[in-house]
Order: sequence, then C-alpha cells, then structure tokens
Amino acid sequence: MTRLFDVAAIRKEFPILTREVNGKPLVYLDNAASAQKPDAVIDAIANQSRTAYANVHRGIHTLSNETTEAYEAGREAARDFFNAPGTDNIIFTKGATEGINLVASALAETIQPGDEIVLSVMEHHSNIVPWHFLRERQGAVLRWVGLNDDGSLDMDAMRAAIGPKTRMVAISHMSNVLGTVNDVAEIGRIAHAAGARVLADGCQAAVHLGVDVQALGCDWYVFSGHKLYGPTGIGILYGTSGALAEARPYQGGGEMIETVAMDRITYNEAPHKFEAGTPPILEAIGLGAAIRWFRQFDQAEVQAHEHALYQRAREGLRGVDGLTVHGEASGKGSVLAFSLQGAHPHDLAQILDRYGVAIRAGHHCAQPLMTHLGVSATARASFGIYNTEAEVDVFIEALEKARGMLV
Repeated sequence: MTRLFDVAAIRKEFPILTREVNGKPLVYLDNAASAQKPDAVIDAIANQSRTAYANVHRGIHTLSNETTEAYEAGREAARDFFNAPGTDNIIFTKGATEGINLVASALAETIQPGDEIVLSVMEHHSNIVPWHFLRERQGAVLRWVGLNDDGSLDMDAMRAAIGPKTRMVAISHMSNVLGTVNDVAEIGRIAHAAGARVLADGCQAAVHLGVDVQALGCDWYVFSGHKLYGPTGIGILYGTSGALAEARPYQGGGEMIETVAMDRITYNEAPHKFEAGTPPILEAIGLGAAIRWFRQFDQAEVQAHEHALYQRAREGLRGVDGLTVHGEASGKGSVLAFSLQGAHPHDLAQILDRYGVAIRAGHHCAQPLMTHLGVSATARASFGIYNTEAEVDVFIEALEKARGMLV
C-alpha cells in the first residue's frame, strides 16, 4: 500500500535531522554524495545483529537459515526495485565502484590492443579509472564523448564514437554533478547494433528517476546503497544472463565455487559465482530495508517534491550576482552545481557550514568534467526526500551571506 507523502512525518524517521551544527539546525544538502538513514534501516541492521546473526548459505542451523532468508530478501527487494528478470541477475557488491571494476576485470580477458571503450566527459572517476586500467594494461583505446552547452550529452558525437572496434560503452544514467539524465536505452540500441556491451552507472538515477533495467536494455547496471538511504559498503551489479554467462569470476574464494580439487575447480552459478567469501550480510539486509522503506511512497510524488526543491533553489540563485549554474539540460535531476565568481567552492562550503548547511565542494570525482567546464571545482547542493522548502531558503540566505564575505 502506498503511503501518504508527508515530508514532516518523513523527517521524524531520520534521527540525524534533529541535530544542530554550529548552533544551527542541520540542513543536509549533500545527498548526491551519501544520504542519511531512516530508523527502518538502522533498526533492521541492529535487530538482525541482536537476534539472528550468523553466516549465510553454508549453515543448516536456525540462525544461519534466518540470516540467509533476510539476506536473500534484500536481493529480492533489489530485483523488484530494478525490475530485473530474476534474483540470479542481482550481484551484491560493496558498491558501484566494485561493480564497475568487476565488469572491467571480466572484459579485460577479451580486450585486444586497439579495442575501444566509449565514455562521456561527465563520468564519475569510478566509471573512468577501471577503463584506464584496460588502456594501460591491455592496450584499449578510450574514446570520449562531449556535451552540449546545456550539459546534455552530444548524441551525434556518441553515434560517431561507437563503431566496429567498440567493446563497451560506459555511461552515467544521471550525472552526479550536472544532473543530466542520459538516454541509456537509445545508447544501448546504438551500441548493440555495433556489437558492443553497455554499462550504466545508476548511482544517482536509481534514487531520483526509478529504474527498469529491462526497459533500458543495458547489459550491466551498477548502484550504491548509501545513495538510497541505505548502508555504506553495499551495492548492486545487475547483469543480463548473457553478460553474466560470458564473465569469468572477479575474485576467488568460498561460495563462488561448486567444487575444488587439487587439479581443478568448477564455478558456482550466478550470482554466487561473483560473490566470493563472506558477503556484506548486515549491509545487504539494511539495503533491503532501505528499498522497502523508499518504495512505500509514490515515486512520482517523490520526484515532484525533489524537482520543486531544485526549482526553488534555482530561482533563488538567479538573484545572486556572479553565480553560474552548471548543467541545465531538460529533464535533469535534483542536483545543483554552481560557481561563484571570486569565491572558491571550498570557502563557500565552509561558510555555509557555519549556518548548519552541508553542501559539497570540489571536483566531485569528475575531473574530466571540470576540465570541460573550465573550472577546478564547483559547489553542489543536492536534494533528497526529507529536504524542505524552508531548508532551501536557509541555503539561499546563507549563500548570500557567504557572497558578502568573499566577493
């Protein structure tokens, strides 16, 4: 049953939102980096630890069975959330970064010198560095796709970049800096026509858009739980059955094997083939709790709420002299990156913190994008389910005060 969307009631479920920072009520606008945790997630982890903790899959005693059931319930929650065909398509990782490294490691065995990996300049470092490994170690060629003036992806350049040598297109579904939402389904059609695979980085999109991996048609999709009000140290790698069948294991150890002998081994089936060793048990249970909590709400209402906050902030910033907003593509998500002439982003963030306002400042693990924008860093405010219009107003007022101090 869908729950009534009431931001005041939602805020009461996040204990940290009651605290003060520097004598001011906390205004947390760093959600794109990591979101806060509701009681449902905190309690799920604590209760499992208190009442029914054991290792999963291998035991036959009661505690192991109960923990395994709760752990696999987290996988089912993720399968349902992403509309994956089955739980076999959902691999638990420690985050999106490990998921991308897993895919790059699997691809490395087939890469020949001159094979191409296509990336956009808006990618997070997690979706750049593993492909540089293939460039350094396997002789792969990285092909970069640029942006239009509004921060949208240059789709003509994308079409031109994908060709007979393309092995992988790795693309953010939604930029963590610009908020730009990329047409993963169309990129997938272009890539598949050329015989290439597609990996989508869904860390931001999964929170703000709603994701159907079957409709997107990508081969791989990665996501980190801490962006969706869940724990750190847990993520999801979705893979199609075909992609998973082609990929060799990323790590060796317990659980990922079927048999081990002195002269041979045979591997377990997916997803266990890619989950060597004791997994992040409590984190997976916490992720399941986060997904179930989040899905109580009508996702269109959540998106409308976040978009309204972004629009309020965007309009409020129009009156700030010397301020530039980076990324204004149509349909963008609720991420607001900006620069203020004469003020370093780090100084802005420090002054805003005096007023209890938490924003991000830096290159946001997106240095190629900073180069494209012609800046070394930006400030970023990002909005979540528990943020309010009053908090947006506090942010704008604090920014005006910071400008008066710095410019």
